[in-house]
Amino acid sequence: MSIFSSLFSRETEEDYELETTQSTDGKLNASSSALTGELCEGMRIDVTTPEGTPLLSGKITALTSTTLTLERLPGGLAFKICSLEAAVCASGYDKKMVPISLRATVQESSRTVLKLKNVQVETHAENRDAFRLPLSVPVSLYRWEDDHYKTPEECLLVDISTGGACVQSEYIHSEDEVLRIRLKLDDYTPLNFVGQIVRCIEHAPGQFRYGFLFAQLTEEEITSLNKILFNMQTGVKRTHMRTEIGHW
Repeated sequence: MSIFSSLFSRETEEDYELETTQSTDGKLNASSSALTGELCEGMRIDVTTPEGTPLLSGKITALTSTTLTLERLPGGLAFKICSLEAAVCASGYDKKMVPISLRATVQESSRTVLKLKNVQVETHAENRDAFRLPLSVPVSLYRWEDDHYKTPEECLLVDISTGGACVQSEYIHSEDEVLRIRLKLDDYTPLNFVGQIVRCIEHAPGQFRYGFLFAQLTEEEITSLNKILFNMQTGVKRTHMRTEIGHW
C-alpha cells in the first residue's frame, strides 16, 4: 500500500480542484454570439475529454459563432487524432482575462489541425478560480519558517490558477502543511505565495503531485495573475506585472 494512502483523504469545496469543475446547473449558455465576442485568434485553448483527460493544446486560428479551428502552438508536437463527432471540453481565457469553459463536437482532426463545431460557452460556479493553465516549469517550495527563502526544494509546476497550483515533487509533505512557493513565469517578476497542501497523489514511483491551495488572494492579485496567465496563453510577453500588496 502506498505511504500516501492515508494522506489527503479530505475533499472540501475549498480544496484546490484537481478534477473538472462541474457547471452550476448543467446547462450551456444559449448565446452562440458570445463565442466570437469573448475569444479571438491567437488565444491558447486546452482540449480534454468530457471526463477531463487531456487531449491537446492549440491556438485559435479561425472562429465563427459556433466553430473553432485550432493549430499547433509554437514548438508544439503533432496533435493527437480525435474521433469525429466526439464530444470534447475546452478551456482558455476570454478577452477580459476571465477563464472560459466550452463544450463542442469534433468536426475535423489531423496531426496539425483540430476543428470543433457546435461550440457553446458553459457557465460555471466560481469560474474565475476553476481554470488551470497547464505548464511544465521549475518552481521552488520552502518551509513555512524559511521566510528568507534560503533552502529551496526544487520541483515542477504542473498547472496553476488563481486558486492554487499542482506541483510535482520527490519530497514528502503531509496534509495541511503550510509552505511557501516561488515561481518564475516567462519574463515576469518572480511570484511568491503562501499556501497549504490539500491533496496528494503518487504520480509515479518516487514522484508525488500536490494540490497547493493559495492563501486567499485579493481582487488586485487575482486580476494581475489572470493577466499574466492570459498573456502566456496568447504568447504576449510583458515584464514586471505584479502587485505590491498581499503575498507577492
